[in-house]
Amino acid sequence: MELDGKVAIVTGGGGGIGAALAQALVDRDVRVVITDVVADGLDRVEAALGEEGSGAVATIVGDAASPDHIDRSIALAESRFGPVDLYFANAGISGAPGLAATDDEWSQVIDVNLMGHICAARRLVPEWVQRGGGYFVSTASAAGLLTQLGSATYSVTKHAAVGFAEWLNVTYGDRGVRASCLCPMGVDTKLLRPDDTPIDDEALLMQRAVETAGRVLTPAEVAGVVMDAIDDERFLILPHPEVLEMYRHKGADYDRWLKGMRRYQQSLIS
Repeated sequence: MELDGKVAIVTGGGGGIGAALAQALVDRDVRVVITDVVADGLDRVEAALGEEGSGAVATIVGDAASPDHIDRSIALAESRFGPVDLYFANAGISGAPGLAATDDEWSQVIDVNLMGHICAARRLVPEWVQRGGGYFVSTASAAGLLTQLGSATYSVTKHAAVGFAEWLNVTYGDRGVRASCLCPMGVDTKLLRPDDTPIDDEALLMQRAVETAGRVLTPAEVAGVVMDAIDDERFLILPHPEVLEMYRHKGADYDRWLKGMRRYQQSLIS
């Protein structure tokens, strides 16, 4: 897709990958609405981008999983810039570790990591089909192709996000709607390295697993890979190319891969 002059919405844009995506889009002359549940992060990002004098950024505070917030974000984009061409379903949370997670904790992670994507697509894709074009970018994770040690809620919902993005691509790809799925490993964000939350054993396992699996990238590096993938309209966006080889090994011999993952997990907690 040619990005110049397009209109985009980026969720979870108050920091990390979302803020880097917003910066990369503005650099490509895209007009961007940035949303986040935390106002402080949005204020910092808006101030940083506003210093460039483009006037191409608007922000709105709210929950990316809320249909009402999605509607308000789209309305803001349309009133300020015009019809939405791209939607980056980037907001995400790690959630609780495993079988001890409560129903409420599961619901929260499912809402943010999956239902936010579904609600946004439900709202935008029919319009894109009528217009003959649009682009949906889901931020999932390498955990959605492999798994995530230390967090069942994260692993399960990221698998689901990959599956939904695949379905969008297959179902609407011949009707002008593009869908891509971002699946990085370690990225230097607060999701990986929180600075205000005590790290329990499961969270520490999750962090160690990600940090030792490959190089931890900067959000700007990831955003650059995303822009290249959009240029090529490529579905699977892998800032860590080695994930593809891991995925191939998994598919080639699932039981051997599972045994290897158990050994890897044991090495991290020994």
